[in-house]
Amino acid sequence: MDIESFIWMSFVCAMGAISPGPSLAVVLRNTISGGRIRGIMTGIGHGLGFGIYAFVAVMGLSSVLLANEQIFYLLQSASALVFIWLAINMINQKKSISTEENKHGVYRGFFEGFMIAFLNPKILVFLVAVFSQFIDPNINNYGRLIMAMMAGIIDTSWYVFVATVLAGTTIVDKFRANSLIIDRSIGMVLLMFAILLIVQKLSLETP
Repeated sequence: MDIESFIWMSFVCAMGAISPGPSLAVVLRNTISGGRIRGIMTGIGHGLGFGIYAFVAVMGLSSVLLANEQIFYLLQSASALVFIWLAINMINQKKSISTEENKHGVYRGFFEGFMIAFLNPKILVFLVAVFSQFIDPNINNYGRLIMAMMAGIIDTSWYVFVATVLAGTTIVDKFRANSLIIDRSIGMVLLMFAILLIVQKLSLETP
C-alpha cells in the first residue's frame, strides 16, 4: 500500500470512529460516572475489540464470518443483549458510588468498551468495506498487520481523547451533578439500539 492510500484509509477509519453511536455513549457515560481513568479504560477496551475485527478483516478471515449467517446473527443477538444489559444497569444506577465500586469500575469500563465493540458485527462490515478499497492484493502479512494495528490505534486514540478532554473540564462536573438523568438517558438510547437490532434481525428472518 502506498502512503497516499494509507493516509486516506486512516482518514476513513477516523471518520468512522468519530461518528456518534452506542460506543461513544458508553465512553461518555463511564467518563462522567467513573472519571478520566474509567473513561480511558473504556476507550482502550473498545480499541482492542475494534482491533481484533480489523485484524480479521484485513487478513481475509471476514468471509468466514460474514458468509455464515448463523454466526453473524449470533453476534447480532449478543450485541443486543449487551445493549440491554448496559441499558438496565444505567437506568437502575444509584447515585452513590463508593471508592471500592469506583476501583472495580475501571475494570468494568474496559470490559464494557471491549464488549460494545467485539459484539458488534457491523464494525466488521465497515472494516471490510474500508479495507477492500485500499488494500493491495500483493501486500504481505506484515503490511496487513500494520493496517489492522493502525485502525485499532485510531479507534483507541479517539475515545481516549474524548475521555481525557471531557474529564479535564467543568462540563463533566455539571454532568456528574445530574448523573442519574444522564445515566438513564443514555440507558434509554442503548435500549433503543437494542430494539432496533432485534427488529432488524427479525425482519431478516421473516420470509
